[in-house]
Parts: sequence; structure tokens; C-alpha cells
Amino acid sequence: MVRGISLLHIDRRSLRIRLLAWLGGVALLVVVTTWLLHGIFLQSLARDFLGERLQREANHAVAQLEQDQTAVPTALDSVSQGYQVFHHLYVLRFNGSVNASDPQWQQQLAPLLDESGDALIDVNRGTQHMLVYRRHFEWQGTQGVLLVGEDFSQVEAGLATLHWWVGGIAAVLLGMLIILNMLAVNRGLIPLWQLRQQLEALRSGKRDRLSLVAPSELDELVDQLNWFMDDIDLRLKRSRESVANLSHALKTPLAAVTQVLRGNRPIDDNRRHKLLSRIEDINAQLDAELRRSRIAGPKAGRMANVTRDSLRLIEMLRSLYPERMFNLAHSAGEKDQVPIEAHDFSEILGIVLDNAGKWSNRCVNCDIAVSATTLTLTIDDDGLGVAEEDLSRLGERGTRLDERRPGYGLGLSILAQLIARYSGHSYFERSPLGGLRVTIILPLAGEVAN
Repeated sequence: MVRGISLLHIDRRSLRIRLLAWLGGVALLVVVTTWLLHGIFLQSLARDFLGERLQREANHAVAQLEQDQTAVPTALDSVSQGYQVFHHLYVLRFNGSVNASDPQWQQQLAPLLDESGDALIDVNRGTQHMLVYRRHFEWQGTQGVLLVGEDFSQVEAGLATLHWWVGGIAAVLLGMLIILNMLAVNRGLIPLWQLRQQLEALRSGKRDRLSLVAPSELDELVDQLNWFMDDIDLRLKRSRESVANLSHALKTPLAAVTQVLRGNRPIDDNRRHKLLSRIEDINAQLDAELRRSRIAGPKAGRMANVTRDSLRLIEMLRSLYPERMFNLAHSAGEKDQVPIEAHDFSEILGIVLDNAGKWSNRCVNCDIAVSATTLTLTIDDDGLGVAEEDLSRLGERGTRLDERRPGYGLGLSILAQLIARYSGHSYFERSPLGGLRVTIILPLAGEVAN
């Protein structure tokens, strides 16, 4: 048995308790409603059955009367003798005289003789319930009325006993149904308890991913949790790589600076220049690794506003390069929000625009196109461009160029990591303006790679 399954444990916030409460309530409502309807329909069926029998008896008595005038009085006498056994009653009005099988009911039923129409009538006297069928007839030009009745109290008593027996059986079945519901709910929730156990194993380090044969309703949850764990692992890996890169990159310049500062030689302009160069190396490495550590990736669950974020970047770069002219063309259609983390979008666009601003002569054009499936960034400048043989190096994933020097090499390793995180592609080619054209295509639909 999966740990955590208990039929007796009650937690009002538990999904199991809520399901059992709803299923039990629905089952109780169905059983009680069925039981009540059973009583109503059973009594109605018995009344209709008895009413049809009384109607047939009345028709038979009228037929006998039409054949032989003495037949009905004889029948009445016979029925009167057996009334205590068979609970039947006859009342006949014909030729102004009234005959009855039971004189005690004659006065009670006398008003029914004056009513018109054939009908089945309920008559109650104390605790006794009588069903009476009224039959009008005509014989030899004379109108007559015949009442045929039967005691319905005994039938109702039997129906009540049967109804309560059915109620007892229904109660037992309801209890069995509740128990079966408990077993079914606990059986159906086993994947949730398995998921909880695997999450505990993840927390304790006993496993690194979820592997659960879950219902289809949990597929998306399991996938999201696995994606979340992969993203955490990727962030941890990237942090460790950043620390290793910093340790390796800073060790030499720090050792050189330390050696100079500990030495007895005076620090002249040449040595001061070397010290500053080393410190700039350290600052560039720190800046690059910090920028890499801020990459959120596609699973951060954040959206970028293309119009707002791109305009903000353009305005900032216009202030940084007042002698340059930055032109923005934006065709987002109906989609201005894209599933890219806002800082990542600003970093991608900012790196390319900053390089274009540094290397352009006068003009930088930025075109942003958003479709249902892709985001396309195209940046052109009118600078000197890049040699044809170096274009392929700019597009290589993970290429580390010198980030200390201004130009197209600054931040391109970070740009490559960002584009790879979003399963995108970048292309470098000659621009129609004479400089470099950078085209970046990022998918907006479907799964993205880690």
C-alpha cells in the first residue's frame, strides 16, 4: 500500500475527502430520491391496478343486471356475507331504492351516488382507506348508479412494509457504494501520492527527475516539474561554470597586480598603465559573467513587451550615441507580448544595437517582426562591416571573442548563449547600408531546448 493512504484519516482540505464528500452526497441524493419515487410509483401502480379491477367488476355487475334483474341483489347478498374476508363493497341505486353490501358504508357513500361521471374515488373513514369505482348505467329506460369498493388500507400496509424493506436494502447498498467510492478514490489518487513521494525523493537527493506513469491530466504537471528541475540544474551548472571561468580568468591578472603592489620597484606611468589594463580585464570578466548569470531562459514564465522594451533601448542608445541615428521599424501585428523574459529580450537586442552604434558611421536601422511563431530582429549599420572570412566566426555558438575591445566582439558570447537558450538562430552578413547585418530568429511556439 502506498504510504499516506488511510481510509480513516480526515483532512478537510484533502482532495480525497472532497471527492468522497461529493460522491457520497450525490449517491445519497440519488438513493433517497429513488426510494421516495419508488414509494410514490408503487402506491400509484397498486391504486391503478386495483382501480382497473374494480372497473371490471362494475362492468361485469352491470352486464349481469342487464341480463337478469335479480342477479345484482343476489350478488350483493353474497358479497355482504364475505365482506369481512375479501373487503369488497357494493352500493346500488336503482328505481329509487338503494342496496348496499355493508349498511355502515351506505350513509358515507350516499353523496357519491349523486355525482356524475364514472370515476375512481378515494374515501377515508378514520384509519380505513376505501377505493370506490362509480359506474352509471341505464336499464329498461331507468338510470342507475353502482359503486364498487375495496379496502385499500391492507394494501397500503403491505406496500409500506415493502417500501421500508426496500429502504433498508437501499441503505445497505448506499453503505457499500460509499465504501467502494472510498476504495476507488484512493485507488485513483495513488499517482498523486506517488508524485508526492518522488518529490520528497527529489528534495532528499535520491533522484533527479520525476518518472511517473500518471494519468493524462498529470502529464503537463510532471513535464513542468521536470522542466523546472532541468532549469535549476542548468542554472547551477551555469553558476559553477561562471565561478570556474572567473577563477581561471582572474587568477593571472590578480597575481600580476599583487606582484606589482608587493614589489619594491616604483610604479611609473608604464607600470601604472599595465595595472589599469589588468584591472580592466578583471572588470570585463566580472561584467561578462554577471550578465551571463542574469539569463533567465524561456521557462521563467515571463513576457516581454516588444514595443515598450525596444523603444526604451532605442532611447537609451540615442543618448549614449547622440551622433548616431537609430531608426526603429516594428511590425508586431496583433501580438505585442512575446514569451521571452524582458531582461533577456533587452540583453539580446541591446548587445547587437550597442555594437552597431559603436561601429556605425551615422545610421543604425532596427526592424522587429513578430508573427504567430517567431520573433525576428534585423539590425543594419552603415559602418565598415566585418571581413567575409570573419563572418562565420561571429556566428559560431560559444565563440569567445575579446570582450574588452569595443566592436562586434563585445558580448557576442553572451548573445550566443541567450539565443541558444531560446532555441533561436543568428545570422551575420553584409548589410545593404555597407556595414554588418545581424538577423536573429527566436521561436515563440512549441518546446524550446534546454
